[in-house]
Amino acid sequence: MINILRTRRSIRKYKDRAIEGEHLEALKEALLRCPSSRGTNPWTFIFVDDPETISALARSKEHGSQFLKGAPLAVVICGDETRSDVWVEDCSITSIVLQLAAHSLGLGSCWVQIRLRPHSKDATAEAYVQGLLGIPLYMRVESIVGIGYPAETKAPIPRDHLDYTKIHFNRF
Repeated sequence: MINILRTRRSIRKYKDRAIEGEHLEALKEALLRCPSSRGTNPWTFIFVDDPETISALARSKEHGSQFLKGAPLAVVICGDETRSDVWVEDCSITSIVLQLAAHSLGLGSCWVQIRLRPHSKDATAEAYVQGLLGIPLYMRVESIVGIGYPAETKAPIPRDHLDYTKIHFNRF
């Protein structure tokens, strides 16, 4: 597991190659095995592989979502705010677990933050995605994770570049 953390990087360029069914099934299983507060599992996942819909998702935000257009898969991560007061945390956990699972399968990924981000001066990114995908208002959109076979490589961050001043023992 530590090697996955050492080598995973945000990948925004993907090969024009579909993700195989067995990999899709592994990604689904990884999501459904995620922990959640009190076992409420307040999340829902929308797997999008339609290129037109992915292109529309790439316009979710003014900045930071355009790379989705080249992804063969986008997973929209939603949380039911009526089921859990910590749906944000639970959905954040699933977002990173999805990225780690994708990396373990030889896939690249990158998280697009949707919650609390603008689509335009008049609309939120969340409202845009909800409208595009027919998501009910009580089902909040946390993020979109773009996934595909990497068309770029990024070196791992060297251990000596890690900020160990962020680590404290027993007291701040």
